[in-house]
Parts: sequence; C-alpha cells; structure tokens
Amino acid sequence: MLIVSSNKGKIKEIEAVLKDKGFDFISLGAKYTQFHVEEDGPDFCSNALIKAKAYAERYDVVALADDSGLEVDALSGRPGVESARYAGLDATDEDRVKKLLLELKDIPIEKRSARFKCCICVYDPFKKDAIFGQGVCEGKIGLSPKGSNGFGYDPVFIVEGFAGKSMAELSMQEKNTVSHRARALFELSKKIS
Repeated sequence: MLIVSSNKGKIKEIEAVLKDKGFDFISLGAKYTQFHVEEDGPDFCSNALIKAKAYAERYDVVALADDSGLEVDALSGRPGVESARYAGLDATDEDRVKKLLLELKDIPIEKRSARFKCCICVYDPFKKDAIFGQGVCEGKIGLSPKGSNGFGYDPVFIVEGFAGKSMAELSMQEKNTVSHRARALFELSKKIS
C-alpha cells in the first residue's frame, strides 16, 4: 500500500495503527515520486479521494491518502480544508501557528474551541473501490506553543481530557489513541479485511 505523504510524522502514525493489517507499506520516494494533485474538494473526504485515486491510478497500486485540518469555531471553521495553505503555499508549520495565534489574539481561552478532523481514503485501482475512515479530536487553541512531539498545529492544540496538554506534549502512544488521524485509521481498519 502506497502511503501518499512525505510527512514523516503522518507516515509513522499510519504505520503504527495499521501495522497488523498485513500490508507492506511504501512511502513516496524514488519509484513513486510525488506529483501535484489539485485538492479542490469541498471537504476532507473529497480531497482524500482525489489524492488517493490519482496516485493509485498513476502507479497501479493501492494507495492511502488523507486530508485533515483544524477547524476553529471563533474563526467560523477556518482554516479547515485550507489548513496546510493557511499562511501561504511555502509557509512552515511555525508560520501557520503564528498566523493562527495572531488571528486569535483577542479571543479568550474559553472561546477558542476547535477540532482536528481527518478523513483517510484507501483507493484500489483494480476494484475501482474506495474505503473511508473519519476521525475528530476536540480541544481548544492554547495561548502559545507547548511540546515537541508533534507537527503542524499540534503545539497549540490543547486536547480535551488531557489536563491542559497540547497534542505535541502527548506521547506517541497517547496520540495514537486520541488523535483525529488515529480515530480515522481505527475506523478504516475495521473496514479493511
């Protein structure tokens, strides 16, 4: 199964949850090179399907792709499907976090409710079949980054039920039970035989 991602953190999460399903995982690299896919769907599942199908059909391999993002209630659900492009195409994780915190600077902590959402799609080009898993992780946006175990918005996302810890302060084991991606993967794993 080709994991359509160059994000090492994401790849580790996917492999950790699906390791017992009997797949040989392939990452993007020399044989399967990354190419641009226009993710112009209206929601995370549409974008995951667009990406998985494009890679599966180009390389004749079962492909797994995800789309995920952060929805902040005080920002009317932004950045949403634009989470990766929120601060511009060449922005770093740090740039996106800075922009988010700047937009929320006048919003008190109790009004910073947010959630990470993820949709994962496995597309089989031989059967022309797609399987989906979706997951949500509720929390709020903290006042400043904390922790070093995550990527993306993890350092500012305070996970509900973890005594004020950010997603980046959780161990990999904790994260693999509560993250939006882990929940989507668990749902997906139940559908894969």
